[in-house]
Amino acid sequence: MISQVLVVDAQESILDLCAHTLTKLPETEVFSARNPKDAVQRLQREDVDLLVIDTQFPAEQTRELFRAARQKDPNIPILLLTDTVSVKAAIDCMKLGSADYITKPFFPDDFLSTVRHLLEAKRLREEYKSLQWQMVRSHSLDGIVGRSSSMRGVFKTIQMVSQNDLDVLIFGETGTGKELVARSIHDRSTRRENRFVAIDCGAIPENLLESELFGYEKGAFTGAENRSIGLLEVANKGTFFMDEVGELPIRLQAKLLRALQERKIRRVGGKEEINLDVRVIVATSRNLENEIREQRFRNDLYYRINVARISLPALTERTEDIPLLVSHFVTMYGEQMGKGLVEIEPEVTEILMRYSWPGNVRELQNVIKRALAMSSHHLLTVDDLPDEIVVQGGERRSRDRGGFFTVRAQRMAAFEKWYLSNLLRVCLGDISRAARKAEIPRGTLYRLMKKHNLKAEDFRQ
Repeated sequence: MISQVLVVDAQESILDLCAHTLTKLPETEVFSARNPKDAVQRLQREDVDLLVIDTQFPAEQTRELFRAARQKDPNIPILLLTDTVSVKAAIDCMKLGSADYITKPFFPDDFLSTVRHLLEAKRLREEYKSLQWQMVRSHSLDGIVGRSSSMRGVFKTIQMVSQNDLDVLIFGETGTGKELVARSIHDRSTRRENRFVAIDCGAIPENLLESELFGYEKGAFTGAENRSIGLLEVANKGTFFMDEVGELPIRLQAKLLRALQERKIRRVGGKEEINLDVRVIVATSRNLENEIREQRFRNDLYYRINVARISLPALTERTEDIPLLVSHFVTMYGEQMGKGLVEIEPEVTEILMRYSWPGNVRELQNVIKRALAMSSHHLLTVDDLPDEIVVQGGERRSRDRGGFFTVRAQRMAAFEKWYLSNLLRVCLGDISRAARKAEIPRGTLYRLMKKHNLKAEDFRQ
């Protein structure tokens, strides 16, 4: 695959030097621009893998070029060319998101080495993103993510029940993904070309629920100036999903039971019976057996809807799925927010796996979305998480793994290994370059690598 480099500099000699130097890189194509405006136009026409910019242009023009580049590709590396008197300008640009800078006049070999490292780092990041996507895809079903044994059982049941036309009862706590399961069943069924209609029985006032479900005729009650089609009728030929069916009043439970048994309904205020051809999927977070004992739910309706049953585990019952879910949400929302590839600090996943998650997957999803929205960098850290999650996760870890000094040592070790692994990956195992970037002596770097069993050759592939 050909890498494309765009060099932006006002001096023709620098453009020629860069272009000539980069001919030594295999499968690399170089474009040139004399000013940021021409570079922005080039970016709109071409996919660029590396942007090389001189810092002598006016600050506003440079920022506009940065914005255009990040809009086209949030992860595009940017290399700055600067002279010795404008290092401050380079640092300011680094704050905007450039990857590295090199001072002029520069040795062609140094320039070539820097470009090679940046292009290779971008390729590795793209491969990492591809591997993440493949991993999530291989452990998901229609947007439902999980690799635990309980979720594999859920996937198997979905595939089985979607092949027939049975009514389905989905049980699970709030936020476990009941509607996602219902949609998956519909999308895999013979009814997938028809409508999927959903209603939350707990979100509609009782006095409106009957007309929402069954519709009403003109004049059925005060304000009924026209006929209204109910949602069951709207879902005809398709799938009707009733969330929180345990919230349905007893009076309406009887009417729903008759509709399910006979596949016929009568609108409020109507006399004509309307035939229905609809699959009904219901869901609840309540224990319906207890509701029956408390006489809040009809046992005959329970037996009618409990033909095929899917039980969704709480997130705390499948904590092994949390790293996969985090990766999935970070990738999804990172792309939606234009952040591109966002890496995850190991300690983040560790804390998230120790939180109790009363809101289950939905809460985890919202936490990741908020953390990404509030973060200004391409690394998700503990500082980006809500305080209550960090506190609870930290308390659990302290109880599980020892006191203050033990936990501190564990956190430091995890950070060191994460930092060094990423550093060596970006530098392709080049110890000298890694030591300069980390601003530590080579001997210290070797000692830390030995401590964490990291070998430079493992990062040179």
